[in-house]
Amino acid sequence: MLRLIGGLISVAFLLLPMLAVAQAFETQARAAYVFDQTTGTVLLEKNADEALPPASMSKLMTLYMAFEAVADGRLKIDETLPVSQHAMDYGGSSMFLRAGERVSVEDLIRGVIVLSGNDATTVLAEALSPDGTEAGFATMMTDRARELGMSSTVLTNSNGWPDPDHRMSMRDLGILADHLINDFPTFYPLFAEQEFAFDGRVPANSQNRNPLLGMGIGADGLKTGHTQEAGYGLVGSAKRGDRRIVFVITGLDTPEDRRDEAERLVNWAFRQFAQRSLPAAGTRVAEAEVWMGAAPTVGLSIAEDVSLLMPLEQIDQIEAEAVFLSPIDAPVTAGQRLGELIVRREEGLPEVRVPLVADADVAAGTFGVKLRTAALVLLERFAPQQADLIEPLLTAPGGA
Repeated sequence: MLRLIGGLISVAFLLLPMLAVAQAFETQARAAYVFDQTTGTVLLEKNADEALPPASMSKLMTLYMAFEAVADGRLKIDETLPVSQHAMDYGGSSMFLRAGERVSVEDLIRGVIVLSGNDATTVLAEALSPDGTEAGFATMMTDRARELGMSSTVLTNSNGWPDPDHRMSMRDLGILADHLINDFPTFYPLFAEQEFAFDGRVPANSQNRNPLLGMGIGADGLKTGHTQEAGYGLVGSAKRGDRRIVFVITGLDTPEDRRDEAERLVNWAFRQFAQRSLPAAGTRVAEAEVWMGAAPTVGLSIAEDVSLLMPLEQIDQIEAEAVFLSPIDAPVTAGQRLGELIVRREEGLPEVRVPLVADADVAAGTFGVKLRTAALVLLERFAPQQADLIEPLLTAPGGA
């Protein structure tokens, strides 16, 4: 029977074979965030939005600002910068710089990444600060972090030195890592550098502190962190095949705990999830009735190619649902968005929504079509039983 009043139509079906369901990962970290960068899927969140002391992991924000400055010409990679007394006086991780000497931007960047030098970070900060001070640069960094979407970040220094107001969330650090990888592909390989013997100055302090580099698990970045308050943490990334993940953990008790937990997370993210593609763009998945159209229906097709991440443990099917309003008013243009395909996933993964579009033009009906439609409307309203009998006659070719 002709549908007289438009409504929301939902068509559920099995779309394609999939593999499900991943076991939830139980992490010992105080806070954690795992993100599949290839598909944009968050795999794990634990206290991910809690503002915590980031320790040296916040050096990544100083590096991001330095990379931006090189990219826009404010810094040159081979220029030298002066080392201040303030920079030299920092304790903790050090590049062992001396006040009054000059060091190239390239060496300073490598000194931050590989050696985690508090002194090197401060030299970069003072060079880029609007007022020449580390505090001025920290304010500048905080503002830039907000522009990048890091809503929980407040920075008071360039290197993560303990301060009650110096805070970042694990999600913010994940966002920052994602930007570093995407925005600066030329610089990113530096994060995989395992040794930097600056000037032969302190041979015992030449190794990258990232425990995953060289383990053969695909890890190629980014930054460790440790203070007594923060515990042991790591912002990491790993790539296997076409997939890349970003992960952040903090609050582990020992360097060994950090290494083991990070390795477990990487293996879990790659082994328990698989990338799958939906049917190609243009595939028809539903059909909608058309009101007052030259054709009674129009096909609804997937608008774009979509790859998504699915849990990987038991063979099953992807459950998808096409949702659209029906009937659709004529005329309809091919490519016009008419609804969406909703794919739901297990283990708390967010649902995926893909636009559905008309796969053909449907012109407005002729006078005869409109007349038949009006007749059916009247019959439906005043004589619904007769409408059932008369509708096939009115809609048949050559019908009244």
